[in-house]
Amino acid sequence: RHQEEGLEFTGVTTSRRTQVQAESYGIKIVDIDDVDHIDVTIDGADEVDKNFNGIKGGGAALLWEKIVATNSNQIVWIVDESKVVDTIGKFPLPVEVIPFGAGQVIKKFEARGYKPVLRLDADGKEVRTDENNFVVDLHLERIDHPQELAEDLINTVGVVEHGLFLNMVDKVIVGDPNGPRVMTNANK
Repeated sequence: RHQEEGLEFTGVTTSRRTQVQAESYGIKIVDIDDVDHIDVTIDGADEVDKNFNGIKGGGAALLWEKIVATNSNQIVWIVDESKVVDTIGKFPLPVEVIPFGAGQVIKKFEARGYKPVLRLDADGKEVRTDENNFVVDLHLERIDHPQELAEDLINTVGVVEHGLFLNMVDKVIVGDPNGPRVMTNANK
């Protein structure tokens, strides 16, 4: 609609890659620190449950995604029906860690039974975030106590951020073969 109807808006992106894509469509992009607030964040999610807990960061942009989300008046995720689950955790949970001491953080995660895997690209090199950090994926299968896990992760020295987005989203629009379905968070 931006190009076809001349719809005007200003965007704040959650990654450098998204910024390049948006600008290629003629969308005006500004730095998050150049706006008073963000009206709405529209994004995807890797998993979301009925309690509006989600996992994000499959694209290695979890820190920027969380910064934008926490500064938004409203958060909307658009997902297909395969992303809606009873319990989050089947999708590997991304954790952004600084490179210095990353091996020590991974050892701590192993000792806690988190099954960590340092994310590598197709060439076997460490995936780097826009802040030049590493991503460690935790293969947990299910997360029964997401708030406790979030606190444990964020309190681990060397962890910058994790991909748990707990009760943050206002609406989830689910693509369904019978048409879109909207899940509205009554707690927001």
